[in-house]
Amino acid sequence: MDEQKLIELSQRGQLESFNQLVLTYQEIVYNTAYRIFGEAPPAEDATQIAFIKAYQNIKQYRGGSFKAWLLRTVTNTCYDELRRQKRRPTTPLEPVNPEGEEDTLSPAWLADSSPTPEEALEKKELERIVQNCIQSLPDEFRVIVILVDMQDFNYQEAAETIGKPLGTVKSRLARARLRLKDCLDSRLERISPGERLISEST
Repeated sequence: MDEQKLIELSQRGQLESFNQLVLTYQEIVYNTAYRIFGEAPPAEDATQIAFIKAYQNIKQYRGGSFKAWLLRTVTNTCYDELRRQKRRPTTPLEPVNPEGEEDTLSPAWLADSSPTPEEALEKKELERIVQNCIQSLPDEFRVIVILVDMQDFNYQEAAETIGKPLGTVKSRLARARLRLKDCLDSRLERISPGERLISEST
């Protein structure tokens, strides 16, 4: 059954159809929440709350990118929680890999198909640095980087997701990338030449 039909059935109250949409989008929704919080527990909570809100409000969906509509819901849910806690997650983060599973936040451009043990350690360090730099961004900058540079949204999709004009998206993304570059350059200067080489070659 195609997505539009599942949406229409969900709007009529068919929970089974909505569950099919959840299965399709749960990974990208969770990953977005995780990258905003940098921690698994609040990301899991935000994902669950976002899907509940989506089901409750699906009749308000009027077309366009359903993925962007869902991600706008989870993004707003995350912002609400950050405001409630009156904090920004800035603590150092370690890659989430408790049982050898793929790291949720691992940037695709750091992937290495056949790393040596030394390269694997270097890759972990680079991932940690990238994660810390992402977490150091203000909320409104961090989410734009996540949507465009990690989720491969185009500018229009990102604008729909955060509910801001296209110009705002472009401006925030440019400023966010500059801050990330400064942060990465500063931190990469303090690691070994071998690790720096891996970063510059990707």
